[in-house]
Amino acid sequence: MNKAIMIQGTGSNVGKSMIVAGLIRACTRRGLRVRPFKPQNMSNNAAVTEDGGEIGRAQALQARAAGVAPHTDMNPVLLKPQSATGAQVVVQGRIAGQQEAREFGRNKASLMPAVLQSFHRLAESCDLIVIEGAGSPAETNLRAGDIANMGFARAAGVSVVLMGDIDRGGVIAQIVGTQAVLDADDNALIRGFAVNKFRGDRSLFDAGRDDIAARTGWPSLGVIPWFDAAHRLPAEDVMDLPARARSGGSGCVIAVPRLPRIANFDDLDPLAAEPGVDLRMIMPGSPLPADSDLVLMVGSKSTISDLEAFRAEGWDIDLAAHIRRGGHVLGLCGGYQMLGKTITDPEGIEGPAARVAGLGHLDVETTMAPLKHLSEKSGQHPASGTALTGYEIHIGETTGPDCARAWLSFDGTPEGAASPSGRVQGCYMHGIFSSDAFRRAYLGGFGVTSSLDFESGVDDALDALADHVETYMDVDLFLSLAAEI
Repeated sequence: MNKAIMIQGTGSNVGKSMIVAGLIRACTRRGLRVRPFKPQNMSNNAAVTEDGGEIGRAQALQARAAGVAPHTDMNPVLLKPQSATGAQVVVQGRIAGQQEAREFGRNKASLMPAVLQSFHRLAESCDLIVIEGAGSPAETNLRAGDIANMGFARAAGVSVVLMGDIDRGGVIAQIVGTQAVLDADDNALIRGFAVNKFRGDRSLFDAGRDDIAARTGWPSLGVIPWFDAAHRLPAEDVMDLPARARSGGSGCVIAVPRLPRIANFDDLDPLAAEPGVDLRMIMPGSPLPADSDLVLMVGSKSTISDLEAFRAEGWDIDLAAHIRRGGHVLGLCGGYQMLGKTITDPEGIEGPAARVAGLGHLDVETTMAPLKHLSEKSGQHPASGTALTGYEIHIGETTGPDCARAWLSFDGTPEGAASPSGRVQGCYMHGIFSSDAFRRAYLGGFGVTSSLDFESGVDDALDALADHVETYMDVDLFLSLAAEI
């Protein structure tokens, strides 16, 4: 018998992704075959799947919580913002085009058949699907044609638990107000509520919890305290990045310019976890620190526009000064492209067709092309002899003399480029710092001694999260509320 239940939030960043991961791990430990599902996600932090597509990284983490490989059916619609009003639309793991927000709003209902196809296909291989909503169902202006929250719940016939965030204040109004603006059929799907991110003595909110239950008629599944080990899990939202930095600490200083379309920033998580690394997110309006040992330029969903933003901040001047002082630079994916001599986008894949000068610190040139590279690979760092794994998720081909100084090798093929001094490097592979031996060798070049086991730390954190959820949520009630599908 297949069942499903959906966690929706009273707003964005209420902790849905993390609680879903904890519930999935908790239910998996109870012997259930569990799968994550998010009908529609918006994120430039994507993961490569076993079937050669891409999904939101939160769903990849949730798959890990379930002990299974990520699959495109777990997140059939992924929106990857490329501008303030437009995004690349990925359907069942493949690029389906670019759309402006208004156009997507008109057309999103046409994606429901693909969403339901993925959902039902996923259900064939499990006992329980735990579904994550997006944003809030209370956004009544987005209800028509909705595929992310109540529109999906009604189409699939699944029950809903509504989660509020007490940390931002007004949680009673969040939950009661959501009920007030939903229509009767949507409200009928909500089976209970939970309150997340509580700090302090939970008993002080007993009256508030009971008031919500009395006003809504919904049972409480729990008041969940703030999860202190959250920083040990990969960040989904770019808004979480400043909190992950270790600015002000001691050790190797790694400066990361915060660009508008930053993508695949999970590359930073293993570095942020290192006690000997002072990881600094450099926000717009601040210079690149003069004491940086390494400037790390991570991925971008819109390389040319982010390069313009980099120059507008004056960071190109700071970077050149950093290199003159003997500093090191590493560019990953979009950051690698920016470090070259030119970037050409003849078909306007990431924006208007253009050819622009790069930062010129690597003697390479990049041409954007429609083919998107999506793969997981195993490789080696020849300088240290360490093995590593990584994934590529990019468009563009990069060639030039500095590619003859490739500093990595994947599946027997040289990867990346380096300047003659070796102090400026770039590559297309993401996820390389999750490989402990490589990360230790790389950071050892900056005098960092590391004993961190990053990957086992993520699994330990998922187990701790499951314990947390079991302690503070009524998981038995949660399972009883799941609907047969």
